[in-house]
Amino acid sequence: MDKYKLFVISGPSGVGKGTIVRKLLKGWSGATLSISATTRKKSNIEEDGIHYYFKTNEEFDKLIVDNAFLEWAEYNGNKYGTLKSVVDDGLKTNNVILEIDVQGAMQIRDKDKDAILIFISPPDSNTLLSRLRGRGRENEEEIEKRYDEAKRELATMVEYNYVVVNDDLDNAVSEIKDIIKGEK
Repeated sequence: MDKYKLFVISGPSGVGKGTIVRKLLKGWSGATLSISATTRKKSNIEEDGIHYYFKTNEEFDKLIVDNAFLEWAEYNGNKYGTLKSVVDDGLKTNNVILEIDVQGAMQIRDKDKDAILIFISPPDSNTLLSRLRGRGRENEEEIEKRYDEAKRELATMVEYNYVVVNDDLDNAVSEIKDIIKGEK
C-alpha cells in the first residue's frame, strides 16, 4: 500500500498560493486539499464541510484544549485551524495539501517531521507589491502592512523543503506536481 504524505504550501500574502493550488488540483487526482476549521461567519455561498468547517468560538476553543489541531491561528478576530482528524482521514487515501500561511507552516514543521513544506516565492519584491495592489482587496495602508509582513515571511523560506518561484503560473503548478510525484 502506498504511503501518502502531507504537503504544506505556503508563502506571503499575494504570492498566488490559492491560484496555484486550484490549478494544481483541477483535473488531477494526485492530491486532495484539506478543509480548515474557522470561527468566521459563513457567507451565503459557502457550505459547511465544503469550504470550511464552521465552528463557534466555544467549539473551536474546546478543540484547542483537546489538542485537535495541527496548527491554528487568529486573524481579524476569527480563528482558523487545520484539524488533525481531517488530515489523518485524507492521508488514508491520498496525498493531502494544506494551503496555509507561514505561521501555520512553521507550527506543522515543529509537530510533523514527515510533512513536506513548499514555499511559494514571488520572482521579486516589486512583483509581489504589484500583485498585492492588483487584488483590490485592501487600502494602501493595509497593502503596506501585508508587504512588510511578506518581507519577514520571505526570510523563513530556508525552513522549507522546497522553494517554488511563482514567475509563471503553469511552471509553478508543474513544479509542485513534480515535487509531489517525486516525494512518493
